Order: sequence, then C-alpha cells, then structure tokens
Amino acid sequence: MSSAATATATTSASDFGRPMNAPAPSRIASIDIVRGLVMVLMAIDHVRVYSGQPAGGPTAGIFLTRWITHFVAPAFIFLAGTSAFLHGRKLANTGALARFLLTRGLWLVLLELTVLRVAWTFNFDFSHYLLAGVIWVIGWCMVLMAGLVFLPQRALAVFGLVVVFGHNILDAFSQTLFPIMEKSSWGWLMQILYYGGAIQLGEHRPNLFILYSIIPWIGVMALGYAFGHVMLKDAPSRRKICLALGTAAIALFLVLRGFNLYGDPRHWSAPKPPAELSQSPVKPQTAAPSTQSSGASTQTPAPNQAKPQQAASNSQPSASSTSTPSTSTPSTSTPSTSTPPRRPQAPAWISFLGTTKYPASLLFLLMTLGPTLLMLAWLETASGPVARVLTTFGRVPFFYYVLHIPLIHLAAIVVSLVRSGSVSPWLFLNHPVMIPPAPDGYLWSLGLLYLVWAIVVIALYFPCRWFAALKQRRKDIGFLSYL
Repeated sequence: MSSAATATATTSASDFGRPMNAPAPSRIASIDIVRGLVMVLMAIDHVRVYSGQPAGGPTAGIFLTRWITHFVAPAFIFLAGTSAFLHGRKLANTGALARFLLTRGLWLVLLELTVLRVAWTFNFDFSHYLLAGVIWVIGWCMVLMAGLVFLPQRALAVFGLVVVFGHNILDAFSQTLFPIMEKSSWGWLMQILYYGGAIQLGEHRPNLFILYSIIPWIGVMALGYAFGHVMLKDAPSRRKICLALGTAAIALFLVLRGFNLYGDPRHWSAPKPPAELSQSPVKPQTAAPSTQSSGASTQTPAPNQAKPQQAASNSQPSASSTSTPSTSTPSTSTPSTSTPPRRPQAPAWISFLGTTKYPASLLFLLMTLGPTLLMLAWLETASGPVARVLTTFGRVPFFYYVLHIPLIHLAAIVVSLVRSGSVSPWLFLNHPVMIPPAPDGYLWSLGLLYLVWAIVVIALYFPCRWFAALKQRRKDIGFLSYL
C-alpha cells in the first residue's frame, strides 16, 4: 500500500473537496504500526490454512484463532483508502492519483490471479482453479476509486456510509434473488459484486472462486479515503476523533447485535438447555451431490451458481462462526434422506461474536473497525522495539504479503517432512478454499500452528527491513511504490 502521511497543520470542514495541491506531509507512526500489527495477525490465519485446522468452531481456542484475524481485511482495506488519500496529497492533482489507483489496482488483480495463486497452491493447475481473494478485491476497489476520487469528498463519504450500512438490506430478499440469479446470464456479476462463490469461466475453463466480493469493501475503502482528512489534523485532534469514532462503532455493534436488530443475516443466541434440546427433533437432511471442504464447514457453490458466500478453508463457517466444521467428503451418491448427528452448541459469547465475513456484514465491520480506530488513537505515541518491528512491516505491507504466503507454504512442507518423513500431497492442492479434508494424522495442534507462525514472522522481518530501507533510500524508482 502507498505511504501514509500527515500535514503539520490542521484542516477544517471546508477542506473537503479541495484540490490535492498541499505540500507532501510526513508519516504518521500509528498507521504504520496498526497496519504492521494486522499483517502479523494475518499470518496466523494463513498458517492455519496449511495446518488443517478449521476456520472457526465451538471451542474457544479454535474460534479465537480465527476470530482474531477478522481484524485484518477491514483494517487493511480501510487503511488502503486512507493511504490513497494521503498519497494523493503528494501528487500534482486528482488525475495523477486516479492514474496511480487504476494502474496499481490492475497490477494487484494480475498478481492475485498469477503469482499469489501459485504461491497458495504450489501447482500450475490454472485450468481448474483461480482465486479472487483479498488482493483481488483491493485491486478492483482501487480501480473503482480511480473514478470515485473525482467526487466531492462529502459525496464520497456518504457513498461509503450507504454501502457499508445499507447492503444488509439485501438479506431480506436473498431467497427471492437467488432463483432469479441462478437463471440469469448475469448471475456471475452479482457473485462478483456481492454474493461470491465459484464462477465457471466458460465450458472447460477454470472456476474463479470469489472469496471477497466488491460490496461492501468498496464502501470500506471509500470511508478510509474520507478518513484521510482526520489524519491531516494535529495529533491531539485526530486522537480525539479516533477515540470518538471507535467508541461509537463498538457501541453501535453492541446495540444492534445485542438485540438482533439489523446488520447480520445470522442472529446470535444462547445455547438451549439440555432438556429443551432433547425434546427438539433433528430434522432429516436430503443429501444431494456436493463438494464440501472440511476447512470451513461449508458447501462450495456449484459453478456459475449465485449463492451467498460460503467460502471453504479460508473462511468462517456458513451456518455461523460457531458451528462445528464439517468433515464430510465429497458425495456423488444418489440423493437420500438421513438424520444427521446433532452439532455441539457453542457458548453464547461465541455466537455473539460470530458475525458474517463473506460477504462482510455491517456488524462484522463495526466489530472490527471500531477497535482498529481505537488502536490508531492509542498507538499514536507508541515506541520501543515491538513498535519498530510493526512499523517496518506496516511500511511494506504488500511486499510482506507476497512473501509470507510461499514462506508459510514452504514451512508446512518442512513440518510434513519432519512429522511423517514425506511431503503430503494435500499441500499441493488448490488452497485455500477448494480442497478436501486434510488426510488422517495430518492435523496440527494449535501449539504447533503458533510456533510456525512465530518462526515465519521472525523470518519475514529481515527482508521487510531491507525493502523498507530500499524504498526510503531510492524514491527515484517509481515502481517500488507498486510493492
């Protein structure tokens, strides 16, 4: 992402819409630190992908291992918008910023579909699998922002608020929309924009798995861009605003979630008493042919089928973040009726925090962006060795991202060699989503997962420190800003 910066003087409300002709400001430490922190957290989830552990579950350890990483995408995309605004202050005009966003966005999409796809899988099976992950959605959001930056700043802020706060209205119409979309030749577009899932790119062509839909993330990036004005204020003022906005977001989350009012398709609930549970029958299920992945207790949508995002091993469970991940294998049998075993109930606090990430609900965004804003305030004056390490990561987030996936993948291969004396073929399948369950005996413990994560993060520090110094020293190399 582009460099974060700030001006030494404050700005007023009239600054909204002013042409980008202000002098280039200096860096804001809290942005780099927060961005570095979420990069470190992100590595936990990506180590989890190769550990065989599910993406959430009814036990505290598994649930929190996934939940703590939910802060990554919202902070990453929000601060990408902020960085775009601040980068624009250093450019000659809005047109120059638009060109930068357009070219950088397309560059990110290209890397997601090529370099990063190979890094995730260590195979070249492009004919069956392409992934549209977080870098994909950041890229397309930047492309859209290349046009949106010409709007007045107030209009752009309103656009972001409408998208983020309004998109869950579609929840009430989902059952009506799905059959229409399945029959429509434009269903794939709705999957890219909102519902996600697998899209077959023509007969005998690969599946493009939409993990991150454009809505609501374009709204998050637009709000991050508008938030850039806050970062131009003096430190005490921006700290006060960040505290107020963060507290308000958390309070709104608690009210809307606590009373199940609005903002998430899944309501939370307390576990039923054993006596009541035993009296409620388990409904039989009709087992239709499907392809399920154990990593996320979800059913992968069929090609060109417009269904809500139910991502596989790199996502949270589809029924809820609290559900027990499925371990069923792909079925091709004749449809039959059976009574499934009753899933364990999750504690109420897990149900409460188990908001929807795919597509990201309003409550998911309030739950994650609220604390992110508080961290921006609290870390304004952070110092010491930990802050310096996080700052290093935060200054080169995309470079970190490109390196950390193949490094984690290689670490998983080493772990497989050490534990079993051979490399599991499972590690060369189409991670992180369209994969079968990990083979018997492969599953890592949480302790091993966190040990590998710590080793990977330490190893990443040295190349990131080198690249951050290179970017600082060689500002004449324009291409470095794309990494």
